[in-house]
Amino acid sequence: MKYLPLVLLLTTLPAFATDTDQDTPLIINGCTIAAHSQCPGANLKGANLSNQDLRNMNLSGADLRGADLRHARLDLANLEKAQLQGANLTRASLQQSNLRVADFTGATLMAIQGWGLFAQGAQFQDANLSGAYLQFARLSGARLHNADLRAADLEMTWLSKADLKGANLGDANLQEAKFGESNLEQANLSGSRQHYANFQDANMEGCTGCPTSWNK
Repeated sequence: MKYLPLVLLLTTLPAFATDTDQDTPLIINGCTIAAHSQCPGANLKGANLSNQDLRNMNLSGADLRGADLRHARLDLANLEKAQLQGANLTRASLQQSNLRVADFTGATLMAIQGWGLFAQGAQFQDANLSGAYLQFARLSGARLHNADLRAADLEMTWLSKADLKGANLGDANLQEAKFGESNLEQANLSGSRQHYANFQDANMEGCTGCPTSWNK
């Protein structure tokens, strides 16, 4: 009978972890990446936070420019005044999170779960929000110049006084959405569902697919 050398045998055995590295939370620039963590003003620029549990985390004023937040769980997180220009939040969950006055310029938010989020006064210029689920979200006064909102679900969403100049809302669900005093100049609403949506006093100059029955 032949026997394998001991060294070779040991290298062929499955490795079993003997430490707790997998249970140790990620720490970036002094910020513990974990649910309920307190990291206001943290420097997380370009950080890889994909699939991380960031629920209820305080990231107000944090620098998350260019960060990878794909599939991250940010429900009830505080991102007020945070910088997220160019960040990737594809399929992230942001339900009831606070995004007030945050900057998402050029960010990717495709297919996010954003039920009931608060984003009053937030910046979404040139952002990709296609397929986003934003029912009951608060986007009053938000800036969405040239934003891509194709096929987004905006049912019962507050967009009063929002600036949607040049935005693409093609095939979006706009049922019961609130567009009062919003700017829809040069926007595209082709194929969108608009049942019971409110466009009172909205600017619809050059808009494609906007309703014609509302008085300015």
